[in-house]
Amino acid sequence: MKNNIKVERAIKGITQEELATKISVSRQTINAMEANKYVPSTLLALKIAREFGKPVEAIFFLEDSD
Repeated sequence: MKNNIKVERAIKGITQEELATKISVSRQTINAMEANKYVPSTLLALKIAREFGKPVEAIFFLEDSD
């Protein structure tokens, strides 16, 4: 599963640390998700989408290989 977290953070002008604090995870978790090394739980994906004011499908998407 791929994501647009880094792009959305840039649009909003926030750091990994700031996003992590807002959704109660570590900066390393945000970094791992942006590097596609960690797939978030449904709850975490919903928190991230809500933080950016977008539907989950606008932030996270499946690739053909998923």
